[in-house]
Amino acid sequence: MEATLPLPAEALPQNLRRFGDPNAPAPAKMMAAKVLVPVKGADLVTLLCQLAADADENVAEAAGKSLDELPENVLLPACAAELPGPVAAAVAERFRDRDEVLDPLVQNASLPDAALARVARMCSERISEIIAVNQTRLLAAPEIVEALYKNKNTRMSTADRLIELCARNGVRLEGIPSFDAHVEAIQGQLIPEPTEEPLPTDTAFAEVLVEESDEDAIEIDKVDGKEELKEKYKPLSFRIREMTTGEKIRLALVGDAAARSILVRDPNKQVSHAAISSPSMGDAEAAAIAHSKEVSDAILRYIGTRKEWVRHYDVKRALAFNPKTPLGVSLKFLGHLRANDLKTLSRSRGIPNPLKTAARQRLQKKSRG
Repeated sequence: MEATLPLPAEALPQNLRRFGDPNAPAPAKMMAAKVLVPVKGADLVTLLCQLAADADENVAEAAGKSLDELPENVLLPACAAELPGPVAAAVAERFRDRDEVLDPLVQNASLPDAALARVARMCSERISEIIAVNQTRLLAAPEIVEALYKNKNTRMSTADRLIELCARNGVRLEGIPSFDAHVEAIQGQLIPEPTEEPLPTDTAFAEVLVEESDEDAIEIDKVDGKEELKEKYKPLSFRIREMTTGEKIRLALVGDAAARSILVRDPNKQVSHAAISSPSMGDAEAAAIAHSKEVSDAILRYIGTRKEWVRHYDVKRALAFNPKTPLGVSLKFLGHLRANDLKTLSRSRGIPNPLKTAARQRLQKKSRG
């Protein structure tokens, strides 16, 4: 477990204990919090981080203010120096939006793996590129690779390179549900080396993320009985169509509901499965997809196995009424349908006859009950 601040006195450098000990006198701690003691460099940053976590709110507030106001010629060298792990983690958290601070810090072995993974999950493209070149550390701590992969700011080419690195070294990324599919997708593909500027494919992938909708699920028009994307979603659909399989698989994980609603209809089973199994897939999305006759029976079967989704009546009803749902799945939900829905189902066109018969029998049983 990663240690946290404040540290016990014995974990502090000897010269800091009289000020940083949690049990030190309040006046001594306050003097240190206001930088009125002869401490410099990395020791000063360590002391201020320690005091910013002090139980005394006045001391903590004063230390935090001093830490925030440290000049870069003090803070940046300290971020490259040897620091206690919890201090390095605290600096990373406090300055998570300042790339100039994160730059030396993410290259510092003092920063614990868990803290580096937190940075990797939300950092800018520039910082993600710095983290991604330390292959030795990434292979030793796969959670950092997983965080980079899930970060929308990480270049697509970098994500491919990290997947290839792990696959080549026998490291399996358990936190990425579609890891095996992505590995298969890039087999035989030329993986580009790191570059100073993003590649055209990186830019194209980033543009898709910008174009995504904030809708809960993509809207569909019915034309001659067929589902068609509404006009406003077609540019996104065209861009996704031009993507490689690896790009689609990653988009299924880092993209939003609109992208997943397109990807779940992809004819490539690996892509559609990556979309439906995305950790970001919500109940409302699953219900909308369960209504669709444009998704495969495998997707509908998967929805029917997810306990958290089939708790919702709309999902059960959608699966029962979708003629593409495997019969075994549809029959499983008949007992949960309301009488009026059973009646409608028993008369619906396109529904398999065994299901309609079972619906009538269930309705009769409800009527006798």
